[in-house]
Amino acid sequence: MFIQGLANFIDDFLGGLMLISYALIVGSLIWAAWILRVWDRSATGTGAGEPVVTVCVRLLKGGAMTLAAMQGTKLLIKGVLLAATLGDFPLEAYFGTVQFIAGLLRFFLSCGFIYLAGRLSVSPDDRSAWNTAAILTVPLVISGAWLVHGVGRFEHREQLMVMTVIHQLAAAVWVGGVAQLLFLWHSRRTEQAAHQFWPIAITRFGRLGATSVLLLVSTGLPLAVEYIGSLDGLFGTGYGSLVATKAALMAGALYFAYRNHKAGKEWKERGASADLTGKVPYFIEAETFVLVAVLFVAATLSSQPPSVDIKDTTATVSEVAYMFSPRLPKISSPTHEQLLAGEPGRVAVVDKVPSVAATEWSDYNHNISGMFLTGMCLVAMLSYTGRFRWTRYWPVGFIGLSIFLFFRSDAETWPLGPIGFWESTFGNGEVFQHRIATLLAFMLGVLELRARTRPDAHRLRYMFPVLSAFGGILLLTHSHAEFELKSEYLIQSTHTAMGLLAVVVASGRWLELRLAAAPVSLQSASSRFDTGQVAGFLSILAMFVIGNFLMFYREPLY
Repeated sequence: MFIQGLANFIDDFLGGLMLISYALIVGSLIWAAWILRVWDRSATGTGAGEPVVTVCVRLLKGGAMTLAAMQGTKLLIKGVLLAATLGDFPLEAYFGTVQFIAGLLRFFLSCGFIYLAGRLSVSPDDRSAWNTAAILTVPLVISGAWLVHGVGRFEHREQLMVMTVIHQLAAAVWVGGVAQLLFLWHSRRTEQAAHQFWPIAITRFGRLGATSVLLLVSTGLPLAVEYIGSLDGLFGTGYGSLVATKAALMAGALYFAYRNHKAGKEWKERGASADLTGKVPYFIEAETFVLVAVLFVAATLSSQPPSVDIKDTTATVSEVAYMFSPRLPKISSPTHEQLLAGEPGRVAVVDKVPSVAATEWSDYNHNISGMFLTGMCLVAMLSYTGRFRWTRYWPVGFIGLSIFLFFRSDAETWPLGPIGFWESTFGNGEVFQHRIATLLAFMLGVLELRARTRPDAHRLRYMFPVLSAFGGILLLTHSHAEFELKSEYLIQSTHTAMGLLAVVVASGRWLELRLAAAPVSLQSASSRFDTGQVAGFLSILAMFVIGNFLMFYREPLY
């Protein structure tokens, strides 16, 4: 139980990291071909200079090393989960599964990319290494077909596998390209060639990005229709709600992509654009936050049953809407003794119907947490008026919230319950995530308070959006049960919505800080400051909505 709980959580998290590293490899190679034009680096060609190609190779190597490490660990984790579930390890049967063979192939392919990236680091003009890397990309992309839902379908199996592979390829081009842009921007400090290539990269990537988005939409829509099938399936299941969340996040990323493309077009037409170096780099950073969240959502989707397969346990749209409808917060709680007497608690086995005391205990926890957050946000909003200096202490609320969560999150565990700290933390994936969330709230409070009250703590400011993004990803990958019951999904629907908003909190605050700290000309200072403030206020507004969701939260009817 100890290992299984930890392994479940790590397995979900590794999926997101693997998609990111996959995107870095595939996206970097497409970037090398389309943007850097490494196959056309003659004196009269349009290829990028050697320093710029070296930057690309570094990211390619980093992606390959990460994928090898993550893929190897995932194969190990799957084996541990299998052994923990069955009580024995069926070695031969496990090695014969399609998922193991496809995963092992990806592991060896990523090792090959590590070797080739090493050669290219020494000699960026090594045509043979580039050709071999391009050839290796084909089986890497195709192997993904045996790691998706389509492989397990009886109808349209081949079509679904092909469509998913193209969908993944398009996402890799987009995410990998954005990562390359980010890496190129930060290389400008030490590489003059990167500085000169920056506007060219932005304009060339505009067309490549648009093509990848077109492919994403044209393959994503039929997949969604096949796997979801109805409006209730879209909003009434974990799979459908994650698809909707993914679409919303992609819309946000598209907004940043549009702003970047617009600045590149302006530079191409006029030969100059203030936004190209004034805002675009920071839009790309914010876009990266969103795209990373999209990949973690995509990884979580792979572990969810498609909506069409669980029609009997699908919630209706009205049942989901009921979970989000306002009501008076619950401000009184059952005693701990009443809770333990009626309900074993949240670490109970699947299908265990909680007692009235357990339901009221949970409602109280969520509603009080929402009041903490809502109060903090109202004070934070006041801080934007610039009239009340004391409002900068609003992060203190996070510290109070973390103390509250520490005692109340999991009543059957230490310090209130009989189950020990280590046993509960590592023996149950949900408790483990609650522990992380509690620690996260405490760190948010301490670090953000210090950042807002100490003028010399500039770097600490960036911890808030980073931790918020981590918290958002945690919520988006949060699952209450291995088998999706309607009641479990209704709980998960609120967490998914809050995860989406947490990504908005992170990217908005990041943009506010970066635009405020960016060197600006006197002519454009005013407009850039406004953009940053709007982003910062939207960040607080998203946190305010999270607070309201929590304040009105109620346990679903079983």
